[in-house]
Amino acid sequence: MKQVLILGGYGNFGKRIARALVKANVPIIIVGRDRAKAEALAAELGPLAKPAVFDVNSALTEQLARLQPRVVVNTCGPFQTADYRVAETCIAHGVHYIDLADGRAFVTGVTQLDAAAKAKGVSVISGASTVPGLSSAVLEHFKHEFASIDSLRFGISPGQKAERGLATTQGILTYVGTPLAPFAGHARAYGWQNAHRQEYPSLGKRWMANCDIPDLDVLPAHYGIRSISFSAGVELAPLHLGLWALSWLVRWGLPLNLPKHAATLLAVSNWFDRFGSTDGGMHMIIEGTAPDGTAHKRQWFIIAKDGYGPHIPTIPAIVLAKKIASGLLPALGAYPCVAQVSLAEYLAELKEYPVTTFN
Repeated sequence: MKQVLILGGYGNFGKRIARALVKANVPIIIVGRDRAKAEALAAELGPLAKPAVFDVNSALTEQLARLQPRVVVNTCGPFQTADYRVAETCIAHGVHYIDLADGRAFVTGVTQLDAAAKAKGVSVISGASTVPGLSSAVLEHFKHEFASIDSLRFGISPGQKAERGLATTQGILTYVGTPLAPFAGHARAYGWQNAHRQEYPSLGKRWMANCDIPDLDVLPAHYGIRSISFSAGVELAPLHLGLWALSWLVRWGLPLNLPKHAATLLAVSNWFDRFGSTDGGMHMIIEGTAPDGTAHKRQWFIIAKDGYGPHIPTIPAIVLAKKIASGLLPALGAYPCVAQVSLAEYLAELKEYPVTTFN
């Protein structure tokens, strides 16, 4: 079985991917710039894991030639401000590529690499995370119930004590208060606005607000959805509404560079952990017409307890990396991670964790 190289391999998502792959007897390479962290995780995981310390921006070409992995998993965000150099380097070396990108333009634009990826016989899969990895898996699972889908309302609310990464925080802050590109059913929307409450099984009501994700483009195109909206929330109302207030300052034109202050805002948020829980959830509400012509609605929830929510975004990358490492290749070319992992595969990877679904 060939090696999987994980960029950001000891980070918030990378370490979870690393542990899952080693547990499945897949050899891995943990990449980062901090030698102590890379070596510590490799030592913890045993002989199937080895560290590689280098800067991906300057040494990836050399290291791919030296290490010769079958697939690279890129967890190094924020992808909202990234380019395709890592994926292009992988293509040039004939190495498959997977990322956990949540940047809307980044994921939808990856198709520009399609011809090059096919010419080199590799798969380049972007957005192998909760969205659109899990969201499309749910739609695939229930699409037989619908002749057409009129609307999809969905969102994510992590627990306050769930581990949060700086890159994810930076990514969200890039669009707080800014106008979002139009999407199905919404000609005008703003990041972290349209504040509302969503009820979750066993969690109660959580505050939610608009987020900018690839699904707003790729899911209507793939499933013919007429109206789509995605929201996310912070468990504690003061933090959620505080960011909502900042969104108005940005919308009104104040020169606030929120991503520049991501580390400070994350530290402030972490101080409030004592007041929150470790439990988070995701909801999907699908409405449309059943095959018999009647109105039909399907609700689906996934609830993660005890701080295991951050495992959920890692599952598509884990499933796909295991397949590629074992020689079972997905379609060649470059494309978003839509309908690439089934809901059954997804939930099988989560079966040992305190994760429950409701529909």
